[in-house]
Amino acid sequence: MTEVVSIKFRNRGKCYYFDPAGVELKTGDQAVVETSKGLEIGTVIQGNHQVEDGQVVQPLRPVARAATDDDRRIEELCRKREREAYVIGRQKIEAHGLDMKLVDVECSFEGNKIIFFFSSDGRVDFRELVKDLAGVFRTRIELRQIGVRDEARMLGGLGICGRPFCCGSFMDEFKPVSTKMAKVQNLSLNPAKISGCCGRLMCCLRYEQPAYEELVKNVPKNGAFVETPDGYGNVNQVNILRQTVRVKLDGDGDDAFRQYDVDEVAAIPGGRPRDGSQPPHVLVVKPKKVKEPEPDEWEMPEMLVTAPGEERPHRPMPSAESASEPESKPSGGRHRNRHRGGQGRKEAAPADQGPAPEKQNRQARGYGKGQQRPKGDAPTPQEQSQKARSKNYYSRRRPHNRRPKSENGGKEG
Repeated sequence: MTEVVSIKFRNRGKCYYFDPAGVELKTGDQAVVETSKGLEIGTVIQGNHQVEDGQVVQPLRPVARAATDDDRRIEELCRKREREAYVIGRQKIEAHGLDMKLVDVECSFEGNKIIFFFSSDGRVDFRELVKDLAGVFRTRIELRQIGVRDEARMLGGLGICGRPFCCGSFMDEFKPVSTKMAKVQNLSLNPAKISGCCGRLMCCLRYEQPAYEELVKNVPKNGAFVETPDGYGNVNQVNILRQTVRVKLDGDGDDAFRQYDVDEVAAIPGGRPRDGSQPPHVLVVKPKKVKEPEPDEWEMPEMLVTAPGEERPHRPMPSAESASEPESKPSGGRHRNRHRGGQGRKEAAPADQGPAPEKQNRQARGYGKGQQRPKGDAPTPQEQSQKARSKNYYSRRRPHNRRPKSENGGKEG
């Protein structure tokens, strides 16, 4: 085992192992390390940890020191110089009329070299451009041509999945991707759907390829001659993830298809016999796994959080009989009660308290509900308030019922 520190430069590209050299670093710290280009500052992706000896390429370059405030100030000056160099570089490229696209600019930590990254469809003669840039910056100039995938990694962006580019977030190196992977996964071969923003095949096609290769081994190919429990036929459709096939059986109609699991079919070696002889019997019936029935009873999950030491009373589940009974709803609604004087819904009086006060007054006066009040009997206070509220309600909601008054205060007509 070897103790190493994983460091990434400019938060992109591959992680490199360095020898800690007795320096304790944590994830997220910045450190100055020795590289083939000289001193560089990078971000620690993983602190001091042990790895296998076979994963390390000896000799390991050491960590010079943990980044100080002066090192961070120098890095900020380099980033400012890179922005200025990018603007000047684009102007010089347009002045020389070169067919190249400037992608990014890097300034070394020691300030002795500036690297210009560009992309182009072919070879470009940039010797005069280098001389012009060297005369402006008075330092060593290097122009490096990169591909479209490296360009997408440097520029960054969001893919069709809505997440940042894989190459710019966690991928260390590019791996080959072919259209065969899209065919195995039953994806559309439309280049617009399987290509990334860089114009090449999406790197994520490679992620699920091992799983698909394992599933394809058990599934017959589309169009294969197979034997099923109901007879022989040809495979019409294959679902790799569900491990099912759709078969057109011999002797049935042209539109008669049946769906089977992969374990219920077997491919005939050599395909359908040409001489019309009986195909061999190769199907081995396997007992199906019986699924255990799920319990009908279930316990209601806790929806409230109780304080420590406080016990929540158990609330039993409603039975089927109580659940099937319809809930009793009060007659009338909001609008009906408003027409009756705005009383709203009244709560029923308990059985032990007897009838409501209004009902007692009506019974004491000698008439019940539905009977007219005698002429000589004065209205109760409840009836007076109800009548006043009803009058105010109709006068407020129906002003057209009022007869217009004349100027002298009397009624017209």
